Amino acid sequence: MQTRRTFLATTGATITLLPFAARADGHGGDVFSAPNGDITIHPIDHASFVIDAPDRVIYVDPIGGAEQYSGLPPARTILITHEHGDHYDPDTIRGLMGEGTTLVTNQELFDFLPDDLKARATGMANNTLAQYSEVVIYAIPAYNTTAGRENFHPKGRDNGYVLDFDGFRIYVSGDTEDIPEMRALENIDLAFVCMNLPFTMDAEAAASAVAEFAPKYVYPYHYRGRDNGTQDPQEFADMLPDGIETKFGDWYA
Repeated sequence: MQTRRTFLATTGATITLLPFAARADGHGGDVFSAPNGDITIHPIDHASFVIDAPDRVIYVDPIGGAEQYSGLPPARTILITHEHGDHYDPDTIRGLMGEGTTLVTNQELFDFLPDDLKARATGMANNTLAQYSEVVIYAIPAYNTTAGRENFHPKGRDNGYVLDFDGFRIYVSGDTEDIPEMRALENIDLAFVCMNLPFTMDAEAAASAVAEFAPKYVYPYHYRGRDNGTQDPQEFADMLPDGIETKFGDWYA
């Protein structure tokens, strides 16, 4: 029997995209045209969203109960960036896992998963990749750099991810500050970038990093913070250069 561990909860290829289209549905889906067919993004809550791609539906950091995801296509992959309670909820994961669902987590969380989840999971350390038939998943470092904040997300523990859908590349920041590994990203079509204090970074730092790696589209997410740490996604958008389009998910309805 696995020993329980308690975690603290805290609040390649360049392609030509076809035109972007938006679709209103029960989960606020936005549709992006990609080489193998449309990819729909469903923002859910704070750090949680669903990527509905033609051959693989990926649930990112699902929490809050499986009922929040009612009406969406079932998950083939559930992707977890790290173990904090606003990113990882074992009961929600159990409620969403079907017979063919795989779970992918950062390596530290994998080591302490409950036995039933661990049996169906893959752990990924920073700078590794996992190949599925329809997508390649790259684990990207995610960590704090500001003095006094390093314990929130220590270097080497947590993951961001780059998901490559046959040339359509999606970056998921997870919880991180403005780190060199983010700025060095290339050929990102769509990015999800966190911004809240004291846990990650402010809107100015996020905008500076995004301006450097220059995705075609970016969702500011995970922007509700502690005390006065909540960031304004519109202020973030206003700091970006021309050529990067900001998408606004209904994260806190």
